[in-house]
Amino acid sequence: MVSTAAGATSSGAGLEGEEGESIWGEDDASIAETTDVELLKRAWRNEKAAPEILLFEAGLVQRAREQIQLLEETVEDFVENGTDDLIVSLYQMDLDRSLFLLRSYLRVRLQKIEKYMFHISRTDLWNRLSEQEKKFSKRCVNAMEKHLEQSVLSRLPYGYQSILKQSISSEEDDMVPEPKLDTFVFCKSKGAVGAFQLDDVGDEIVDLVSDDLYVLRYKSIKGLVEGGRIDLV
Repeated sequence: MVSTAAGATSSGAGLEGEEGESIWGEDDASIAETTDVELLKRAWRNEKAAPEILLFEAGLVQRAREQIQLLEETVEDFVENGTDDLIVSLYQMDLDRSLFLLRSYLRVRLQKIEKYMFHISRTDLWNRLSEQEKKFSKRCVNAMEKHLEQSVLSRLPYGYQSILKQSISSEEDDMVPEPKLDTFVFCKSKGAVGAFQLDDVGDEIVDLVSDDLYVLRYKSIKGLVEGGRIDLV
């Protein structure tokens, strides 16, 4: 186990008053960290860093789309009404940021589906996809099966024509790429988790402190990530 503790700063830590105190109260900082933009940014970072596909954030994506549509309409109204260019540019920057986060989040998920389509379609990971992603995955699987059948498998000897197995003697689907859950990831605890067991026998235990940065195997903290207790960085 490799771990490193590095103090992390909150989003409002750089804004201080004349007395050196933060101009953000605790409630303000808490609200800033739970806005849809911040939640979408967190979901994007987690999805990008996790080796396997995570649960689709359906409610968050729907709210993000609605906010983007509202921003687009607002910018159009400002332009038509001759609103000051500076105000228009600020709203446009906010719109561009939201579009970037949403598109990046969805793009990362599509890349994982393309890479692990057969594995996802045959495991519980299938239930983590949105309805649109399931349709996309099915099209990818069908297209890949058809391509491999026409270009390769039909020309191989009997017993070696499976997309999933190297030969009919294989007991497992050894031709299916799977996410490498042993991958080390950077992570940060959102709250004090305390002593946490990283293995099945209890030989590896780490004290997870709030806002400290760690480097751990993904499979060890998989449950904490899925439960929202740890964020990937």
